[in-house]
Amino acid sequence: MILEAKVPEIGESITEVTLSQWLISDGDYVEIDQSICEFESDKATLEFPAEKAGKVTFVAEEGADLAIGDVVCKIDTDAEAPADSGAGKTESKSEAKAEGKSEEKPSPEPAKSKTKTAEKPAASSSSNGQTSGGKSASKSDSHAAGHASPAAAKMLREEGIDAARIEGTGKDGRVTKADVLKAIANGLPAEAAVASLRAFSREQRAEKMSRLRQTIAKRLVSVKNETAMLTTFNEVDMGPVMDLRSKYKEAFAKKHGVGLGFMSFFTRACCNALLEFPAVNGFIDGKEVKLHDYCDVSIAVSTPRGLVVPVIRNAESLGMHEIELAVKDLATRARDGKLGLEEMEGGTFTITNGGVFGSLLSTPIINAPQSAILGMHKIEERPIAVNGKVEVRRMMYLALSYDHRIIDGKESVSFLVRVKEQLENPEQLLFGADPVKLLLDL
Repeated sequence: MILEAKVPEIGESITEVTLSQWLISDGDYVEIDQSICEFESDKATLEFPAEKAGKVTFVAEEGADLAIGDVVCKIDTDAEAPADSGAGKTESKSEAKAEGKSEEKPSPEPAKSKTKTAEKPAASSSSNGQTSGGKSASKSDSHAAGHASPAAAKMLREEGIDAARIEGTGKDGRVTKADVLKAIANGLPAEAAVASLRAFSREQRAEKMSRLRQTIAKRLVSVKNETAMLTTFNEVDMGPVMDLRSKYKEAFAKKHGVGLGFMSFFTRACCNALLEFPAVNGFIDGKEVKLHDYCDVSIAVSTPRGLVVPVIRNAESLGMHEIELAVKDLATRARDGKLGLEEMEGGTFTITNGGVFGSLLSTPIINAPQSAILGMHKIEERPIAVNGKVEVRRMMYLALSYDHRIIDGKESVSFLVRVKEQLENPEQLLFGADPVKLLLDL
């Protein structure tokens, strides 16, 4: 019996996906529930499992846009499993993880149109006229030795490295992202000739935009056109927080199993300030303003596919270690493309940290339909006037972009000042205000 495997229903608003990469080769025998390929929607990357066991024949190609219900491949359920199925069949991702091989899988990367540059490794590897298993050149040759995965191919181009110089550990010798990183770490030099050509080249290439990048582009333009966005700035002395981290980081990591980072301090400070200034935590819905008595904080995470914003639910109720654990988990799964759609929806406020990339100052764009976003930046030593004297302090610029339709200037500035006060006096993070003033009811 020939079974047609079709693109399943993924979400209410998703009508089309991109087949980002095949996880098997054409003609492979698969077991039931084994992952066949990966789909990329405008929000997440999803694995597509086999409904039945059998021999797979590809119908769609990598990079193809498929509507819900389109045929992805055909499965011959009458085909007999190979005698050496235990060794010959492709491992599912769950099996690979069980054997500690998960690092060999490349991070999900947007499917790109085949370009002259990307095709070179495949051409050189197939020039000998043979493919794995002695088969004639076919679709399965795309996984032949020396061919790079999409993520690896991008890195190879950026570093000017020939894929033929790297030993691939993926299926059929495919070069993975991990292989490239390992080669670079071991001191593999960039090709001088390639670097020279790249320096003086005037060639152009077209690469297909990923669905996530297309969605990001549309939403950013929409926010700029549909909101009255302004940005207010302030600066904070990060010395007290950095001293506190230095003093307690070892004990914190030993007890909670996670490092004490800056994000927990900023999340805690923002949650306290959001409850004090509810308009910053709300959004406009038609002719109504929706306000929240909870803080679902979106954390901007940069991934190979683009920027995503997973949400920490009820962040105002979490301890510092719980926030750090949530940030670590969400960031790791975001970079691995393992986040579910529900984990990136429904935030009430966003925090983004451009400082990790060296940004000194920026004006972040609001994450619609939210009304405000806080931008963190790099910490640097600067001379500051303190009580009539010049002192060198570890300073960070903060930027709050907000929708002026719902948030007035006074509220936005007061919110940012409250965040600044808490970070410069970490004892205020517990209650969101000066403990002495609370004690004296001032």
